[in-house]
Amino acid sequence: MNTKVSVAKSFKQNDHLLILADVKNFEWTKELVSDSEKSFIKKAAKDDVPYVFLPQINRYIIVQFLHKKGSPAELLEDTRVAGNDILALLSHYKINTITILNRQKKGNNILEYLEGMALGNYKFLKYFKDKKEKESCLKTIRIEAKAVDVAEVALLKATMEATCVARDLVNEPLSYLSAEKFSEEIVKQGKANGFKTTVFRKKKIETLKMGGILAVNKGSSQPPTFNILDWHPSNAKNKKPIILVGKGVVYDTGGLSLKPTANSMDSMKSDMAGAATVVGALIAISKAKLPVHVMGLIPATDNRPGKDAYVPGDVIRMHSGSTVEVLNTDAEGRLILADALHYAKKFDPELVLDFATLTGSAAKAVGPEAICFMGNVKNGLKEKINRSGDAVYERLVEFPLWREYGDYLKSNIADLKNLGGSSAGMITAGKFLEHFTDYPWLHFDIAGTAYLKQANSYRPKEGTGVGVRLLFDFLKNYNS
Repeated sequence: MNTKVSVAKSFKQNDHLLILADVKNFEWTKELVSDSEKSFIKKAAKDDVPYVFLPQINRYIIVQFLHKKGSPAELLEDTRVAGNDILALLSHYKINTITILNRQKKGNNILEYLEGMALGNYKFLKYFKDKKEKESCLKTIRIEAKAVDVAEVALLKATMEATCVARDLVNEPLSYLSAEKFSEEIVKQGKANGFKTTVFRKKKIETLKMGGILAVNKGSSQPPTFNILDWHPSNAKNKKPIILVGKGVVYDTGGLSLKPTANSMDSMKSDMAGAATVVGALIAISKAKLPVHVMGLIPATDNRPGKDAYVPGDVIRMHSGSTVEVLNTDAEGRLILADALHYAKKFDPELVLDFATLTGSAAKAVGPEAICFMGNVKNGLKEKINRSGDAVYERLVEFPLWREYGDYLKSNIADLKNLGGSSAGMITAGKFLEHFTDYPWLHFDIAGTAYLKQANSYRPKEGTGVGVRLLFDFLKNYNS
């Protein structure tokens, strides 16, 4: 994360201050501003100005008005957006350290404001020659201690740092992040944060007869990996693990079914965003030491049209023993996920959640505003994950998995085919995955939200790290 976050017991006379304020409460002004400045602040509030900038002799003071309109989820999101929007002003005045005070009479959403500011301050500068010149001006955000619970700040820092790691992984090009290098990065993160990582190489994958992963990898000159991440604290409240599965296609050309549309390959380094979500979630969970047993399964490979590549018409035998007729080699993500979903059975999971940039249909259906999801879970778990989606504003839209969609996947020569047809593409992809599950399971298609061509407030251009905050909130409240 580009920004250091700390809790301040006090502030000095020359500290730059950012004050979160109501539009009708000005009692706080006598401690910090002059009478003339107070009059200016009151007029700005009356005129519906979003913030006031006050240059004082030894410091700057910014008064941020937070309006109370909309649903609870919208109010929190508006606060994050306001935190991001103030970054331009801080940069203009070259403010590298800011202390945030809460002077709202009712409510305290200082953490959401901090979240929008810190996540919006993210930059991926690794490959710039002049990276020092391009760095964000803001280096440190301090929060007044009396406004926050220190433990809550620590949890937020864990999720923000993990989200930024996920963004970094998505932004890395294939020239660096091959499947094997991805595994090295996962191992490094595991050692740094306290979760265990086991990496299966190609020979082990062959021994396990993971036909989906091996088929997709056939056209590549670089070997695949299968990664098992495990956070198992001694105080875990769940006896059986919750398993997160992430699609790790580190680059997708479409294989021999080469992506046909203009610019459609430009962003395909992001086809491992589901895997990045899983890595980020394990980082956040282990940093925060959540009392929950969580595992991650990440099949990783690139999908290329090399001389030995699998072809449309091939029949492959999956890890489960089921056979799949390949109609399109660009429907590869479901093949590697299917092997991972079947492998999950050996752990007798309590719940399995998979994340994948799986279909263009998902992006077309809901755009970058939501995640498409579907699955078979009961006992209020869908309601819980929806609440988490609203809380972090990574909203969810459920699609059905009716039995009729299974007919779309019937093959004349194999147990099923890997493509359902021109309609209901995201659903038939989910229906394909369902075939390999026999446990409580939810599938999340993040194709529209994982990689943006233009920044959306605190969600940057390119990798967004979507799903990390959602999963952390869900798992933090899982046993409550």
